[in-house]
Amino acid sequence: MLIEEPPRERAENDTAILVPVHDLVLPSGRICRLHVGNLAGASDGAALLGAGITSSLNVSLNVDVGPLPLPDGTHMRRAKVGLIDGAGNTPAHLAAAVLALEGLVTQASPGKPHYPAHRAGHVLVHCRGGRSRSVIVLAIYLHLRAVGTFPTLDSAVSHIRRARGNSDIYPLPPMLDLARVVLASAGLPALLHG
Repeated sequence: MLIEEPPRERAENDTAILVPVHDLVLPSGRICRLHVGNLAGASDGAALLGAGITSSLNVSLNVDVGPLPLPDGTHMRRAKVGLIDGAGNTPAHLAAAVLALEGLVTQASPGKPHYPAHRAGHVLVHCRGGRSRSVIVLAIYLHLRAVGTFPTLDSAVSHIRRARGNSDIYPLPPMLDLARVVLASAGLPALLHG
């Protein structure tokens, strides 16, 4: 399905979008704020530092984001699981993106001499526009990690859609359908709650 971007969406593509979605309280007591955003936001060091974001998950097959030192001298920790926007992904691939997000949220930030300087902070999930792929990965994750707040996938999608200001055509229907397949399997919830 090819969707023509309306003028507002085309204009957003060049604007850094970093929208806070939900705060997770980790077992250590640290708060990790999850953000949804776009490629421009993932590339804007000053905006990322201002939002306290130190890690990002790129779920876009069609764009790559390089290493980025932040203005404070630390470096963004980057992960990527490239998804197709719409049909063509497998349940395992979408589940891999959710697990990569779990890794970014919970991974330690060791200070080793051969690692770029990094510190724990908030996490951005992005694709090119921050409307479909990133929303569905975050929605699955929030439904599984904060089920009391997001008891259904639809409640998580609606929350992110409102926060991001997306129209109801996003996430694209094939992404929603695939998310339901992933959630119907026992594997992903078992890994996140194991």
